Amino acid sequence: MTLVLVQLGRQSLPAASLPGDGICMVAFEEIDHAPNRAPLIGDYERTYAEFDWSVERKVLPGFADGALNMAYEAVDRHADGPLADVVALRCLGKGELQTALTYRELRAVTNQFAWVLFELGVGRGARVCTLLNRGPELYIAALGTLKAGGVYCPLFPAFGPEPVQERLALGEINVLVTTREAYERKVADAWARLPSLKYVLIVGEAPLPENTLSFWAQMRGADDTFACVHTQPSDPALLHFTSGTTGKPKGAIHVHEAVVAHHVTSEFSLDLRPGDVYWCTADPGWVTGTSYGIIGPLTCGVTIVTDTEDFDARRWYEILQQQRVNVWYTAPTAVRLLMRSGADLAHHYDLSALRHVVSVGEPLNPEAVIWGNEAFGMPIHDTWWQTETGAIMISNYPGMPIRPGSMGRPIPGVEAAILRQGEDGRASVVEGLVQEEAVDQVGELALRPGWPSMFRGYLNEETRYEKCFADGWYLTGDLARRDSDGYYWFVGRADDVIKSAGHLVGPFEVESALMEHAAVAEVGVIGKPDPVAGQLVKAFVTLKDGYVADESLRRELIAFGRRRLGVLAPREITFDQHLPHTRSGKVMRRLLKARELGLPEGDTSTVEAPL
Repeated sequence: MTLVLVQLGRQSLPAASLPGDGICMVAFEEIDHAPNRAPLIGDYERTYAEFDWSVERKVLPGFADGALNMAYEAVDRHADGPLADVVALRCLGKGELQTALTYRELRAVTNQFAWVLFELGVGRGARVCTLLNRGPELYIAALGTLKAGGVYCPLFPAFGPEPVQERLALGEINVLVTTREAYERKVADAWARLPSLKYVLIVGEAPLPENTLSFWAQMRGADDTFACVHTQPSDPALLHFTSGTTGKPKGAIHVHEAVVAHHVTSEFSLDLRPGDVYWCTADPGWVTGTSYGIIGPLTCGVTIVTDTEDFDARRWYEILQQQRVNVWYTAPTAVRLLMRSGADLAHHYDLSALRHVVSVGEPLNPEAVIWGNEAFGMPIHDTWWQTETGAIMISNYPGMPIRPGSMGRPIPGVEAAILRQGEDGRASVVEGLVQEEAVDQVGELALRPGWPSMFRGYLNEETRYEKCFADGWYLTGDLARRDSDGYYWFVGRADDVIKSAGHLVGPFEVESALMEHAAVAEVGVIGKPDPVAGQLVKAFVTLKDGYVADESLRRELIAFGRRRLGVLAPREITFDQHLPHTRSGKVMRRLLKARELGLPEGDTSTVEAPL
């Protein structure tokens, strides 16, 4: 074992323990882990050097005319082969199996949904959105939309009314599949303001709200044979919304060719093979739950396990045991919650089928990587990617030594670099960008475009998209460093998007919603470090004249935020009648965060003096 230095972000430890530059170096042992079967990347350097995306494209059959469709690669090609009667999707809920669909059966029901869209007159090119929990209807709608040549847009079911309505409007969604309760609480009052929304399909047997259609009634009347639309590799397939630090949410567009990256990374990073049982705990409302909760694993011919229930440590261990899960993809927040229960709890369950544990969503604490060895007899492998990249870009691979706290090494076919930053901290403003050659220099992580799952634009925001690129590089907005062996280490965000329990939270969205309350004059929102969620959303609120900053109003504002925003709502609120502003009038979130955490305030020359 060799000792390596693990770089922790500024927020990973109390401020008092940090040196002046906010970087703490802690020694952890490198972990060698030999999987119980040969990994697909046996020689990383050789695989990386010889990899060619055009060769991998030929692994997926596509159509004779060069067309490519995600749903065909994920479902139909297996339904015509030896995996036809293998269970593709196993949905659990309330302690028991709810639905199991083989690849043959999944082809039939997704064919029916594709026909439903065509019969409604919204087939090819239609934008279809789901606002559902992880039941079979979500997967049927997602794959059926892709078969019909439509664009699938998932929404997180715990969103409040305003985030839902804003995304339906920005995405110009044509069809929404949801429940009666979600429709009535989050959509009904706004439908008149959503001119693109033509149909709402309701899942469930309750009486239908006015002007809506029954999902299953439409399905029962549809043919279960359907010729999958021959979409081109460059045709839009997925629309994923991701929050920014200012302005409205961004709609990242991904194309059918992304399935090539989904497939390759599911094999290389997740180690998926035909016949595996696989569980991704990410909600399909987020990009992980689509790329690696639906598309990628199905292309590999696995059985997907999904659960509608909320986190419970014992329930999760029971699922791993009873379903004989081989590969488990989860989030650091969940790992930290399991750590609270202790490794001994895991030892009460038969987890002998478990071969590979992987993490996604935010940097995985080094302690959590090591705890995996104690609980499961194997380390937890971290991965790094973004909504915009569409697939895993950097990973700790099966069979490769793990350096706890590291993001790992780039996926074959992906060129990564650390770029020098400008005075304002963004590489994008530097003319003549060059790759930073020095080892362990912190800079902006950048990727050379060319991988199939790279987003092809922000919906209706060309200028915003162009700002993500400079001198032939995609600028990730993440700060990182690269060590002498090519391992990458996350340092922090170059902007102030908040990651809370795996959810991306845009401060502007939270601020805008809170300002609708009659008492609120202004709001500044930051992420505050939390040992379980990673970050908590905290709001600093300036009140209008005539309102009293007391505990009763604080509770009222927290409840107001929850009604409007759901899981995006702030957990903490501090009243502050003198929020720091720039001279142009913007609230300085950076300064709020520095003061909250006791960190250096940095350059305050642009701060407007309080009145």
